[in-house]
Amino acid sequence: MKSLVAALAVLASSTLLFAQNPVTNVVREILPRQQKNLVAAVEEMPADKFGYKPTPPQMSFAKLVIHITESNNYLCGKIAGAPGAKMEDLKETDGKDKLLSALKASFDSCATSLAKADDSKLGDPIELYGGRKGTRASALFFLTNDWADHYSAAAMYLRLNGMLPPTAQKK
Repeated sequence: MKSLVAALAVLASSTLLFAQNPVTNVVREILPRQQKNLVAAVEEMPADKFGYKPTPPQMSFAKLVIHITESNNYLCGKIAGAPGAKMEDLKETDGKDKLLSALKASFDSCATSLAKADDSKLGDPIELYGGRKGTRASALFFLTNDWADHYSAAAMYLRLNGMLPPTAQKK
């Protein structure tokens, strides 16, 4: 009986904590899955295919990885109310290992930023891409939308090269 009471107490306290920050908590829940999928997609692509572009106007796979990294650092910095994580200047000619390491670091930075975030500042005004004005809430939504969009693009690049994206592979 004591263990049931203890379990119910833990459930009640975690439910209360989740209710206090429902938006940031959901984004924190989304982060590990998106991080796992995006990192796995980049790991899946062979190093010699990082220059691949589906069509000339599209970005290369390497540029997609750089874009994801920059987006993570920028938006998570805005969410935290701090400058984005410092990173060295990445180039499309950088090797897979360097780009993958930078991507992983950007997700670590996001996890740190999101750990400090709460819903009390969602309405705070911030400057977004291109000097547009928005709120911290908009940065959170842009971040999760970007992860979905970026994974979709990475999955397409993999499929066009005869590979299955991580979420399509048999477990």
